[in-house]
Amino acid sequence: MGELFMLLYILLAAFLGFIIGLERKMRLKEAGIRTHTIVCMGAALMMVISKYGFGPEADTARVAAQIVTGIGFLGAGMIVYKQHEVKGLTTAAGIWATAGVGMACGASLYIVAIGATAILVGFQFLFRLKIPPFKSKKSFSIKIKFKQENEANKRIKEIFGVDRFNHLIIERCDNCIIYSAMLNTVKELSSTQLNNIICSNDFIYSIERCDNE
Repeated sequence: MGELFMLLYILLAAFLGFIIGLERKMRLKEAGIRTHTIVCMGAALMMVISKYGFGPEADTARVAAQIVTGIGFLGAGMIVYKQHEVKGLTTAAGIWATAGVGMACGASLYIVAIGATAILVGFQFLFRLKIPPFKSKKSFSIKIKFKQENEANKRIKEIFGVDRFNHLIIERCDNCIIYSAMLNTVKELSSTQLNNIICSNDFIYSIERCDNE
């Protein structure tokens, strides 16, 4: 009977992991229902084994510490640096917190586990609200080709709100200097706005948005 009750701890952890993973899946994140369920259930299983499998004289804190370390390595594999942005950091932190929920289940801290799940999912929804304090800035990559004239560099930086070019190619063509540059801006410019920029600045030859690169 004792082991059956322990199994209930693990089932509760799996259910709470499912709830956390469902919210992540709704956001189309890298780690979804299966990952969070397995992580939460696995953390609870290891806590149960640590607490009841080695006798009363065993140091249960050692296994708990190794769970935290192991989940840290799992989360690190989800973090990617791309387009001057860090992606997957929230998902990795969520995996780490989900392991904590599973550990609480395995340690028979049911109220803590359920409460932590409610807080975690609640704050995930809260931070997704489109209000200024919670909105994250998104950057857009722009390829631009222009003729180097007086103040041309300064003018382009003012238009797009940047202080430097990330990639710059300089070439000579018909006795003039042509710059091909890449820059990242937080300004979300429509095709009409980009067209107006080209029309109002004769030294700009072309502008290309590369959001998916």
